[in-house]
Parts: sequence; C-alpha cells; structure tokens
Amino acid sequence: MKVSLKNKIFFNLFNSYKNIQKDLHELSYLFWECTLRCNLNCLHCGSDCKKTSNTKDMPLKDFLNVLLDVKKEYNPHKTIIVLTGGEPLLRDDLEECGAEFYKNEFPWGMVTNGLAMTEKRFVKLLESGLRSITISLDGLKESHNWLRNNPNSYKKASEAIYFASNTKNLVYDVVTCVNQKNFNELPYIKEELIKLGVKNWRLFTIFPKGRAADNQLLDLKNEQFRELMDFIVKTRNEKVIKASFSCEGFVGNYEAKVRDGIFFCRAGINIGSVLADGSISACPSLRGDYIQGNIYKDNFIDVWKNKFNIMRDRKWAHTGICADCDCFKWCEGNGLHLRDEKTGELLKCHLKMLED
Repeated sequence: MKVSLKNKIFFNLFNSYKNIQKDLHELSYLFWECTLRCNLNCLHCGSDCKKTSNTKDMPLKDFLNVLLDVKKEYNPHKTIIVLTGGEPLLRDDLEECGAEFYKNEFPWGMVTNGLAMTEKRFVKLLESGLRSITISLDGLKESHNWLRNNPNSYKKASEAIYFASNTKNLVYDVVTCVNQKNFNELPYIKEELIKLGVKNWRLFTIFPKGRAADNQLLDLKNEQFRELMDFIVKTRNEKVIKASFSCEGFVGNYEAKVRDGIFFCRAGINIGSVLADGSISACPSLRGDYIQGNIYKDNFIDVWKNKFNIMRDRKWAHTGICADCDCFKWCEGNGLHLRDEKTGELLKCHLKMLED
C-alpha cells in the first residue's frame, strides 16, 4: 500500500510517542486469566478452553500478592485489572475477587460471553466494584450461535448487553469476530446494537491459531477485509455508534479512520498478564507465547521491569515478508499474536490484505 505523504508525517510523529512509551514501560493494563474453564465450545477459540480444565483456577490470594507488588510501583487508580479466561463468570468467588480489587483501589473489568450472566449476578458484580465490561456478540442469532456452538448464546449475550447499556457510569463495549458467516450481516448487527443502546462496537478478524487455525469459514478474503475497513469508516462517520477496528494490526491509510488512534501493539509495553498457571505474559491474545516468567518462581515487578525486551524492541521481526516492507518502521511486524513464536513468521499481514 502506498502511504500518503500526510500519513507518513503523522506516522513518524507517532513513532516518537511510541518510543517514549517503550522507554517508560509503565503498566496500565493487567489481565488476569482467572480460569481456563469455559461454558462454551467456540469454533474460533485460540486457547481451546473447555468446561473442565487440567489447570485449576488460580486462588485469589495468589493474584492478590501480585497486585500488592504492583501497588508499590504504580498508582492503582491508573492500572486497570481485566479478568479474562476461559469464562470469568464460572468462578464462584468472582464477586469476592472484585471486592478485593476495589478495596485495593484498582478499577476492574471483565471480558465475558454473557452465557452465565443474570440480572442478579450483574448487580452483585457492580456492587463489587465492576467498572468495565466487554461482551461478545458475533452475528445475528444463527451465525452467533454457530460460532459459539450453543443455541442459547445469542439470547444470553443480548441480555448481558442490555444490562450493561442500561447501567450508568459503566464503561462497556461489544466485540464482534468478523468471519465468512456474519460478514454480510454487519449492517443488521449494527442496527441491533443501536436498538440495545450500544455506543462502542469493536470489530476484529479471527487469527489463525487454536481451533481457528484450519477453518476457512473464519478467515476473511482480502476483498472482504477491504470492505470491512470501509464499513467501519462509514459507520464512524454516521456518528450513531462508534465502530472501531481492534488493535490487531497496521492498516496503512485507514489508520485514524477505523480507530481513534494509530496502531500500536502495547503487549509487554503497557499491557501485562498473569495466566491461569502463573505464567507472566503480555496481551492475553498471545496465550502461551513469549512467556517471561511465572509468579510462583519470580517477582512480577522484577519480570515486568527487566524482561519483555522482545516486545519493546521489535527489530527481530524485520524478517520474512516484513524484511522489504517500507511500512515496517510504523507497523513493527503487526500484532505480536499474529506471529509464530518458533519461526517468527508473520501469519497474517493486514497491509497485504488491503493491497491484493
């Protein structure tokens, strides 16, 4: 893709900001993979979660030890804790977890499929300090239930969205995994979300890992990806619901048109995570890739301060199809979750999808 002169100047200025952020390396998002159990069996799951797991849920006290260390180094008011999984709602002590985070002055949120959400539990979570929630809705009824592999999933996700949209002072958004099944439904999904009162809608494509690695119905064709970018731009210009492309990759001249800012993979720069087995990682989309330590052997803050170099210095990614790309200095090899950890190979290039 030929980048406009205006965007080249913009991207170069943004690079200065990114370099400052890398040097500061301040933790602002800490994800906790609080369980690997899940009540769904989604076709696109990158972590291959099931109803039962060989990895037990991490005890709350173990994660609290991490938070106490974090609190010594960073302002808890500026460090949000986000619970992910698996499905966080499967933890019976979720409200207790939230109350402890709140007591220690950390704002907290969660990512959920909504299947186990009830109005009663939603109220309890709010009382425990819940401040943000992300809910997945991946199509109209048939296509959503197909992807989520459950006939009740659409109904329950819609109910959870309704609870969120009718709650004051709650930060929330809806995320949609765009695929072959739901691609032509996007205008209708938009209308459904507007009816539910949703203001923020995040769309992303499915990355080829886990169960999604070999399912061609989950991957968009290049032409469809270009249409997706145009759909997001059009929706944003309508100013009824704010659609945005997720932070998964660099999209050239579409930058700042399909999201509020410029692509910046903050994994290991501002974003850290503690996985269910204690592994210390970055963005939870990385799953078991690029593990930097383990809370049962290492001090989290020591690891955060002294490791993660592979994420802050991405020169190593300047190989393969990235080697002769003029945009590498801005893209830095795309989202880290889209690279094969063993070979370093980029599994998906959004710029190539826009060019072909």
